[in-house]
Amino acid sequence: MKISTRVECPDDAPATRRVHMAAFPGPDEADLVDALRRHPAWLPGLSLVAVDEAGLVIGHALLTRLRVGDGGEGLALAPVAVAPEWQRKGIGELVVRAALSAAEEAGEKLVVVLGDPGYYARFGFAPAGRHEVTGPFEVPEAYFQALTLSAYDGGPRGLCRYPEPFEVL
Repeated sequence: MKISTRVECPDDAPATRRVHMAAFPGPDEADLVDALRRHPAWLPGLSLVAVDEAGLVIGHALLTRLRVGDGGEGLALAPVAVAPEWQRKGIGELVVRAALSAAEEAGEKLVVVLGDPGYYARFGFAPAGRHEVTGPFEVPEAYFQALTLSAYDGGPRGLCRYPEPFEVL
């Protein structure tokens, strides 16, 4: 079966929500995506879906704007979801790579993620402290990670401030 990725369109919102509801034990991630859609941090071209041959949304990766340090900008990769029946088949990696490629094409400089370092290292993420970037979360250093893109010019640096919808998680 052929799987492809594309930018999420407005008509995909219900299907994307279904993927998040199925992939996680509660509605938090699905609610977060819905809240981010209504927030200025939303970047429509950086919400990517994976679809099967029939066009059914089976995965989603979202990048939204966050603030870094004194006036810098970056992107937050979150959430990422794959429908349970498609998990462990490379769909997550496919849709994350598509999102990072879209960010690269958009001229973005920095992406941060809070997640499993064993998983995200395959994309080039490393502990954010190596880039003088810190997160607002009290987690082991290895779990708050950053990836610099080709437009990275040595900045931004400092504390990441996530958009308001993340504060309810």
